[in-house]
Amino acid sequence: MEAMTLLAWGFDSLLGLALLWLAWLALSCEDLFRAIVLFVVFGLLMALAWMRLDAPDVALAEAAIGAGLTGALLLAGLAKLGVDDTGEKERPENRSVQWLPMVALLPVAVGLGYTIFSLPTNAPGLNAAVTANLEASGVSNPVTAVLLNFRGYDTLLEMVVLLLALLGVWSLGGTALRREAAAGPVLDTLTRLLIPVLILVSAYLLWVGAHAPGGAFQAGSVLAATGVLGLLTGWRPRSTLSALPLRLVLIIGPAAFIIMALFTLLIEGQLMKFPPGKAGVLILILEAGATLSIGATLAALFLGEHPQNKARK
Repeated sequence: MEAMTLLAWGFDSLLGLALLWLAWLALSCEDLFRAIVLFVVFGLLMALAWMRLDAPDVALAEAAIGAGLTGALLLAGLAKLGVDDTGEKERPENRSVQWLPMVALLPVAVGLGYTIFSLPTNAPGLNAAVTANLEASGVSNPVTAVLLNFRGYDTLLEMVVLLLALLGVWSLGGTALRREAAAGPVLDTLTRLLIPVLILVSAYLLWVGAHAPGGAFQAGSVLAATGVLGLLTGWRPRSTLSALPLRLVLIIGPAAFIIMALFTLLIEGQLMKFPPGKAGVLILILEAGATLSIGATLAALFLGEHPQNKARK
């Protein structure tokens, strides 16, 4: 038993040191492509760290969004920038500018450290309150209960932030992904096999989120990965799907939250207070709408510009 404890302690120590080392390399690397690769590796190790902390929901979100889709978005942005590595090497180095981010982050690190060390040794937390009200939430997964019932406003605001980010990209008139050559037979066959599997995985994560790790953000990120895979192999949405249908999918998640808030206000006299007998069904409806909106928003962010702009060119 002591040997297993010592082995776990050594593994966690190496994992923590690896995260610090990768974070430093990603921030100090001058090659943007290499920095993005280091960021993706950092995200995968961070997902492993969350699993070691018994937080599988956060680990799934980190692996799918933090490492996967965010890495794809960064690579797409790098491709659109068209950075010339030779030009970057010829650029004069300014060591003082390179140290500015560290100087700016130092007070934040000191404040976070002070906050952590000032916490009480035995903080009760909110576990008891969540457990006491879990039965009335309509789900048995405490994370889903908090995100979709007790703190539904947070989830609504997160989806609004994603939608605003997409509107910002569209308003800037970004450059869309160039249509590459047609995918070869191997890649085309692999894509045709993977896309249905990813859609099924997304549906499973949506359904299982009521009583196990999963939920709207994990399912939406997998659904977005399906769209990104299609975009990488040359697929582009038709013009008939780029107008009203796309807009409806983008707003269906936030709209479902707002409609549900007004519905509960009329029925229960309080915003986002679900009736205990119908909470499970209402949460499933919210998660289904959120999954579609999150998936469409993240895939549209990867595309870059509004699909209709490409049709006009």
